Amino acid sequence: MKIDLTETTSSKINQALVSARRAIGTPAIGMVLTLVVVTDEENAYDALKSAGDASREHPSRIIAVIKRVSRSPRARRDARLDAEVRVGSDAGTGETVVLRLHGELANHAQSVVLPLLLPDAPVVVWWPEGAPADPAKDPLGALAQRRITDTYSAELPLDELAVRAATYSPGDTDLAWTRITPWRSMLAAALDQQPAEVVGATVEGESDNPSCELLAMWLADRLGVPVERTLSQGPGLTAVRMETKNGVIVLDRADGSLATLSMQNQPDRGVALKRRDTAELLAEELRRLDPDNTYASAVKFGVDRLHAGGEVKAAPVASAEEKADRTAEAKAPAAKKAPAKKAASK
Repeated sequence: MKIDLTETTSSKINQALVSARRAIGTPAIGMVLTLVVVTDEENAYDALKSAGDASREHPSRIIAVIKRVSRSPRARRDARLDAEVRVGSDAGTGETVVLRLHGELANHAQSVVLPLLLPDAPVVVWWPEGAPADPAKDPLGALAQRRITDTYSAELPLDELAVRAATYSPGDTDLAWTRITPWRSMLAAALDQQPAEVVGATVEGESDNPSCELLAMWLADRLGVPVERTLSQGPGLTAVRMETKNGVIVLDRADGSLATLSMQNQPDRGVALKRRDTAELLAEELRRLDPDNTYASAVKFGVDRLHAGGEVKAAPVASAEEKADRTAEAKAPAAKKAPAKKAASK
């Protein structure tokens, strides 16, 4: 069910929500949070579709805030609010309110959104693109317990990571971090199966990919070892290699879907590491409302500090023979590299 409201107010939108729920026979509110999506007309459809799909796991009231840029000075002085209310099958498992703010009202979006928040329910704000430099100090971000950005959509993703680190506040997170959750889980499980001191690591992936940088910073921060960042043609993150005193652990995903985990004295194993869509990433972030201290520590490690030891190296696409050599090396006994390093230093 859809209800269009032109030149309306927050009070009339709330009345329309109540009327729509009664019309479809669900007067009770069964939603667990309010998700505020701050976007533009160009990206509104994709953002709302992802939010609607995520609401099937987390029933929520979705409030889309679309700021309409007025071209003429007179139009910019006028303030007008248009809204679209969706309930039932048109809104996933919750409710959706699409707000279009015109003129001066676009600078005061929080005053429109505040009366529409679910009472006594958490608030999450998501910027699919164009996130503010400091989400916690943004008027809409200040209403939320959790603030979700996506550095992947920025023009300069690595510079955006530096901004996220400088302005981090408890409750901030980024979908570039969410994308590497399966990688972090698999690498941690591999070290549990083969406990040994890690002496170095390499992360291979596309250039200017914030997820690759975050994974490298996470490894460097948690393991306290030098991490080399090499480049490949992708897609996305393609391989992680950890040098341990008991051998090499290699997690290689060349096709963006199925990865191969290779460890010494163990058979190769296929691991499902598909590139997830935005709805899955958003649903994962909505499962937790407390601050993500691991993300905070990793992003604050810093891209500059990660690359301080040397330039990022471009790695050519590995052939089948090179991948076979890589696997054989992972299974071979660990080489004693300490004397070689001493000789090189001399």
